[in-house]
Amino acid sequence: MNDRTSMPRFHALIPCAGTGSRAGTLQPKQYQQVAGQPMVMHTLQALAQVPRLTSGWVILSPDDAHAWPEQGWPANFQRQACGGVSRAESVFKGLQAMLKAGLDPMDWVLVHDAARCLVSPESVSRLIDTCQHDVVGGLLALPLPDTLKSEEGGRVLATVPREHKWLAQTPQMFRLQALHDALAAVAAIGFAGITDEASAMERLGLKPRLVEGSAQNFKVTYPADFALAEAILGSRT
Repeated sequence: MNDRTSMPRFHALIPCAGTGSRAGTLQPKQYQQVAGQPMVMHTLQALAQVPRLTSGWVILSPDDAHAWPEQGWPANFQRQACGGVSRAESVFKGLQAMLKAGLDPMDWVLVHDAARCLVSPESVSRLIDTCQHDVVGGLLALPLPDTLKSEEGGRVLATVPREHKWLAQTPQMFRLQALHDALAAVAAIGFAGITDEASAMERLGLKPRLVEGSAQNFKVTYPADFALAEAILGSRT
């Protein structure tokens, strides 16, 4: 555990136990080849370029059989096969592992989706800069750029005002113990209603800070997303 007189440290937690059923791939989507390597490796390598991240914790399914490449693996990252059946459960079990390993409960944890492989180190650093002295923490997000419609029976029910509406992204950055406790409060009900880390904090009446991210930091979800991600990665070389 850290010396209490020292500044809190920053750690990445990457839930990587999902199956990615919407992606239409034969294997979990995080392992699909994108620009020459499994998609998740691009994610980890981007996070590894953030100088203030002390460590990275990749949370795998207990029966994960992926053959991980050692080339390109960040030196300060580790894999933990303690993931759950949902993203929220994987994050919760990852936080438990971090606390059990002796990380300071006041350290910051940045939870990031394995499938957001286009995240930029600059945006993660901006999140840290903005939230490191915040009483709650915060998340990368994008102001809603398009007209939003509500639907009923496949037809437009109403146009929803887009002012003050944001698309949540990751990383989402909170104190390790605080996030652990927020998720522990809903563990008994199967993390019902918890769609991201911010929603767990909001449930306690807290208001995470919004930090503007980038449209390129999208979550690869559908088959067409892989080609777009590959094109963007190719443009960066």
